[in-house]
Amino acid sequence: MDSFAHSKLLWSPPSPRFTRVEALRRYINQKHNLALRDYNDLHEYSVTDYTFWLDLWQFMGIIYSAPPTQVLTDGYIKEVKTWFPGALLNYAENLLWRNDDGIAITASGELGNTEACSFRELRVRVKDMAASLRVKGLKPGDRVAVIALATAAGILDRYRQITPKFIFSATEVVYAAKPIDLLSKVSDVVRDLHSHGLEHVVLLPSTRTGKEVNDSALKGIPNSTTLSRFLADGDGRPLTFEQLPFSHPLYILYSSGTTGAPKCIVHSAGASLLQPKKELLIQSDLGSDSTYFQYTTTGWMMWPFMLAGLSVGARIILYDGSPFHPDVKTYLKFINDEGVTAFGTSPRFLAEIQGRGVIPTDIGPFEALRVVSVTGAVLTTPLFEWAHRAFGSTKRIGSTSGGTDVMTSFVTTVASLPTYAGEIQGKALGMKVEIFDPSGKNIENTGQPGELVCTRPHPSTPIKFWGDDAKGTKFLRSYFDVYPGIWRHGDFIAKNPRTGGLIIYGRSDGVLNPSGVRFGSGEIYSVMEQFSRVVDDTICVGQRRAQDVDERVLLFVKMRPGHTLTPTLEREIREAIRKALSARHVPAYIFAVDDIPYTVNSKKIEIAVKQIVSGSKIKPSGTVANPESLQLYYKFQDIENVGKSKAKL
Repeated sequence: MDSFAHSKLLWSPPSPRFTRVEALRRYINQKHNLALRDYNDLHEYSVTDYTFWLDLWQFMGIIYSAPPTQVLTDGYIKEVKTWFPGALLNYAENLLWRNDDGIAITASGELGNTEACSFRELRVRVKDMAASLRVKGLKPGDRVAVIALATAAGILDRYRQITPKFIFSATEVVYAAKPIDLLSKVSDVVRDLHSHGLEHVVLLPSTRTGKEVNDSALKGIPNSTTLSRFLADGDGRPLTFEQLPFSHPLYILYSSGTTGAPKCIVHSAGASLLQPKKELLIQSDLGSDSTYFQYTTTGWMMWPFMLAGLSVGARIILYDGSPFHPDVKTYLKFINDEGVTAFGTSPRFLAEIQGRGVIPTDIGPFEALRVVSVTGAVLTTPLFEWAHRAFGSTKRIGSTSGGTDVMTSFVTTVASLPTYAGEIQGKALGMKVEIFDPSGKNIENTGQPGELVCTRPHPSTPIKFWGDDAKGTKFLRSYFDVYPGIWRHGDFIAKNPRTGGLIIYGRSDGVLNPSGVRFGSGEIYSVMEQFSRVVDDTICVGQRRAQDVDERVLLFVKMRPGHTLTPTLEREIREAIRKALSARHVPAYIFAVDDIPYTVNSKKIEIAVKQIVSGSKIKPSGTVANPESLQLYYKFQDIENVGKSKAKL
C-alpha cells in the first residue's frame, strides 16, 4: 500500500520571491555572506546555528530597551535554556507599536453587533486599564485570570493551582441564541479562591445587553466591582511599559486535563512574542495589510496566539458566540464581507459545513482571502481537497500542528512552498523536528510513521509547570521521559519522501495497534469523510482490557439526524476502509453512539474513550464540553455482550 498515493499538487505560490520568508532568506544571506538557496536550506541553517534566532529578532524588528548579550545560556535544568540573557523588553509594547487610526480590532459575534477599535484607541484603553491595575497593586509576578465560559469545577481545577490576585469575569454571555447567566458560577469560584490570595474581582458587562450588574449582585461576590468603576479608580498616569527579561513569565496555559488535573504550563513573554510573530509574519506571510480572523475560545492557546497578529500590524477579528447561529451562511458571509485575508479554523468546522452541503463560494467571492489555516486536529486528505475547492483554488490551505505546550507550531504552513493534498508544507523555522521509531532512530526519510520529536532547544520550550519542584520533575516526565534529553511531542507523524510534506495521523498515545500493526486514527477518519452526508462524526480507539491478549479497533459513529447505522452502511464502511487502507485496518466493531466527547476547543477525546472501553473509570475535568457523553462508552467494557458481530478480517 502506497501511504502517499493521495498526494497531489493543489496550490503553488504565484510569486514566492515576494514572500517574507524569502525576504528573510535573502537578509540572512546578505548579513552572513551565505548562499542559502531555498526554504530547505533556510530551515537547515535555522536548526544548526543559534544565530538564526538573533537574525529573526532583528529582521522582525523586536522592540527592546536593552539588547541581548548572547542568544542562549544554560537554565535551571539542562532541558530548559535561558534565551536572550540581558535583553529587556515588554510584550504589550511590541503589540502596540502602531499608534495610528487604522483598525486594530473588529469585535463581532452571533448577535450581529460589530465594534471597531483603532490602534490609537487601543493604546488609550490599555493605558486606562494599566493605570487601574497598578493603583490596585498589580506588580510583576502577580497572576491575572479570566472567567469567560466554563464550568465552575473546570475553573477551580486551574485557578486553585495558580492563586490569582485579580479575576476579570463575564456575567452574562450568549451562545447559540441562549443567554447564560454566570453570576452564580462566579460567586462559587470567588468564594473558594477568596482564601487563596484573590483580592480583586472585576465583573464585565453583559454581552447581550451591554449593561453592568447592580449593587445587589456585587454584594453577593466578595471584593467585586464593575468594569466601569474599576477603570474610574485609575489615576490617569501615562502608559509605561515595564521592561522585563525575555524569560519573564507571561502566560499560564493549561493542558486539556480531560482525565485529571490540568498541567499549568508557564510560557515566557519573549517566546510568546517571538514564535507567534514568526508564524504569522514569516510562515503565513501576514503584515499590516492583513486581516486575521482565528475563531477560538479564550481557553485555547490560539487566543493568545491570535493576539500576536497585532505585533505584525494586522487587524484582528474577535468573534463571540456560535458560528452556526443564526446560521453558518451568515458567519461565512461575515468572513467575506470583513475582507478576511487569513482565516483560522478547525477540521471540525470544515467537516460540519461540508456535511451540511454549504459551499463558501456560493455565499461570496472571498476576494481578500489568501490562506485558510487549519489546526487543532487531523486535517484529512478528503477534507483538505474539499476546502481547497470550496474556498477557491487560489487560496492556500495551510495545515499546522504544535500546541498549548509550546504556543507555536512544530510543522506549519510555508508561503513560498507548494501545497499537496493532506500534507503539512514543512517544518517550522528554528524547530529541529525529527521522526523517531521506538528505539530512538530517525526514520523520517523512510516514509514510515513515528514519533514527532524536537532534538534541539528552541525559545518556546515552556519555562516550567506552575507548582512543579525545583528539578522540574513533572515537566520532564511529560516531555522528556521517552527519549532522554529530547522533546517528545506526542504526535504520530510521517514525511512524504517525494514532496517533503508531513502527515499527522493522530496522537501517538492513541495509536491503534491490532496484531502489531501500528496506524493512526486519522487514517480511519480520512476514509470516513466520504460518508459525511450521513455520518456526523466518528471516534476510533483501541481496546485492550486486562483479559485481552491483543488490542482491537473500535469505531464509534454518530449519525446525522434522520439517518441510522444500517447493516448496509456498516458493510460499506468496512469495504471502504479495506479498499483505501488494508484488511488489517478494518475495525473489529462498529457501533452507533448518540454523542462523541469533545474538549471545549472541539477536539475529540480519544484517550478518555480508550481508557473507558479498556476497563478504567475516569472522572472528567471541566475541559470536557459534554462530559455526560463519556457515560455512553462504559457498556462497551463488556463488548462480547453488546450484541455486535466481530468483523471477519
